Amino acid sequence: MSNAAHRSNRVLVVATIMVATFMVAIEATIVATAMPRIVGQLGGFSYYSWVFSAFLLAQSTTTVIYGKLSDIFGRKPVLIGGILIFLAGSLLCGFAWSMMSLVLFRLLQGLGAGAIQPVTMTIIGDLFKLEERGRVQGAMATVWATSAVVGPLAGGIIVDNISWAWIFWINLPIGIVSIIAFMIFLKEDVAHKQAKIDYLGSVLFSISIVALLVMLTETDASAWILLSLFAVFVVSGLFFLAQERRAPEPIISIALWSRRLIATGNAATLLAGMALIGLSTILPIYVQGVLGRTPIVAGFTLTMLIVGWPLAVMLSSRFYRAFGIRRTLRVGSLMFPFGACFLLFLTPESSPALAGAGSFFMGFGMGLISLTSIVLVQDSVEWSMRGSATASIIFARSLGNTLGATVLGAILNAGISHYASGETAAALHKALNQPTGLSALAADPAIRSIFDAALHWSFWGVVVVAVLTFFTTWLIPVGHRQTREEPAVASEAASH
Repeated sequence: MSNAAHRSNRVLVVATIMVATFMVAIEATIVATAMPRIVGQLGGFSYYSWVFSAFLLAQSTTTVIYGKLSDIFGRKPVLIGGILIFLAGSLLCGFAWSMMSLVLFRLLQGLGAGAIQPVTMTIIGDLFKLEERGRVQGAMATVWATSAVVGPLAGGIIVDNISWAWIFWINLPIGIVSIIAFMIFLKEDVAHKQAKIDYLGSVLFSISIVALLVMLTETDASAWILLSLFAVFVVSGLFFLAQERRAPEPIISIALWSRRLIATGNAATLLAGMALIGLSTILPIYVQGVLGRTPIVAGFTLTMLIVGWPLAVMLSSRFYRAFGIRRTLRVGSLMFPFGACFLLFLTPESSPALAGAGSFFMGFGMGLISLTSIVLVQDSVEWSMRGSATASIIFARSLGNTLGATVLGAILNAGISHYASGETAAALHKALNQPTGLSALAADPAIRSIFDAALHWSFWGVVVVAVLTFFTTWLIPVGHRQTREEPAVASEAASH
């Protein structure tokens, strides 16, 4: 859009953006808190991680497309359209009758969510000058912090007192209010811009990633099915790379991603995203099924994760000035595996505070890794490529989330198959597929010990990926110099 959105009603537009962002921000903690109860009612524990993977896959593959559509048709229609799709998915999720139907409806929900974050960030860029964005991003950071507290509490209250469907239906009034507010307050003059959207690249990328995710999930399938999935993954991946090389406006710019700083920064962000989503999906199950705590307590262990992240963002400018960007990045990356190691010391007798401490340190480390990577990437390219470079970081994190949810979920299923057999395996699967199964599981020492051992396989997976993240950050070429722009860019990047 060549003509920026009108600057009138800026406060009201920002307030509306905060409402829409809250709707997506709360999704992470509220669904993670409620999922053990949902899977117990619907059955099909083996598809647990797909509920997260489907949402994240759809969100990550559509982010770039929505950004380009907003350049062609304007921010408002694209954003409102995305919210409507998100609300339709939310409505249908509440009516899900099986885990597979829930996965499909979460896919639809993710297709809508893909519009909300990139387009709202673009609107902020339209309305505010660079030096003004720090205050706005500070306000946006409070949205994520608030959702970190409200999400687990709301999730626990809903699953304990009313139908789990309201985990998803709670989005409906929030979304409707935000749509009405955008229609009234957001005014824009659209100068249509020609942009070629890489639809073929999106399709090839989705086919390749879905084949990989199914291959990792369906480990019990026959050899020829797994080989077929691997072949689809490789062939579609090669076609995708070829398409990206010749597409005028590719989803992933090969030239951009081949730069060492951007490649290593994106690799670190992808790995960190894998570890973080593993923590978010596995920890609530452990706290409820092994420690025997309520969904509310399980949710608040995740709250510490999202408290640590904004805190790191708020302190980042001070760290840059005091220690330099090189030390900030490397200390931040060390905090990440340090927090993950807390998970290895969890036992059935542990306090949830130990899990919360691990979450906090991982969140703090992720805040510094993610933000510093964005600062470095933005500072390494010219202004005309800054948007694409920043989008590459967001894309890498989303892809990491998608892969992590599936891989670590597959590790958990493999651990259960390894430790449980015969009647014990049947009792464990029966417990996991009951609405109050995690409570019953925690009360049975024999089954609980098996579940504890299987979950520790996933914890080891989180630790390994966190350690790989730490080593990858040391490959990022960080110079000793520190520009005056870094604190300003840090404020701008906080919401990414």
